[in-house]
Amino acid sequence: MARIGTTFTEALMGLLEIAWGILTPFLRSRRLRWGAREGERGNSYPGDSLVPAPKWMANHAISIDASPEQVWPWIAQIGQGRGGFYSYQKLENLAGCQIVNTARILEEHQQIRVGDPIRIHVEVPPLSAAVVDAPNVLVLFGNPAESDESTKLSTTWGFLLLEQPDGTTRLLSRTRYHYADNLRSRLMGGPWLVEPISFVMERKMLRVIKSLAESPQP
Repeated sequence: MARIGTTFTEALMGLLEIAWGILTPFLRSRRLRWGAREGERGNSYPGDSLVPAPKWMANHAISIDASPEQVWPWIAQIGQGRGGFYSYQKLENLAGCQIVNTARILEEHQQIRVGDPIRIHVEVPPLSAAVVDAPNVLVLFGNPAESDESTKLSTTWGFLLLEQPDGTTRLLSRTRYHYADNLRSRLMGGPWLVEPISFVMERKMLRVIKSLAESPQP
């Protein structure tokens, strides 16, 4: 089973990967489509209309030898104060996120509903569950109405569980960003810092979810 980012060695490796990403913006186009097939990247999915004209977006995907029903519980419990993000826990907590990644299904966090708040950081306004269609779609939305004009940022983070003919699942993570044309907003939502950080953390997350979903659960 893949480790879920609790060791200092993992944290160091993750930090080095983020640094490399920041230093290699010319590789961004490759990172933005990591694991995703051409058809998956080009398709429209639920939640896209919430950020209809993103200034940038990413599609990351992975194949999982399990059905969408087996993968969904790991998606449903995602979030700070819930199941965590299955990524580099020590790095997240260095930023004050107070994340605890779980390696088991938490029954108390399975009944996610539209409108439920999903936190990424204890001091940042939560995302909202905008689309919930178990076991195939979860879309989280950062509401721009919560920001003033100087920091306006609109974002969606979607999880699409695409069942394959052989019963396996393609897990696609799609993020879409729109931000104001000022320095502060660009730093918060632009790709220069957000893209390499989110890529490294999300790639780890997808690999861990794959490992968890493919492993027998008690």
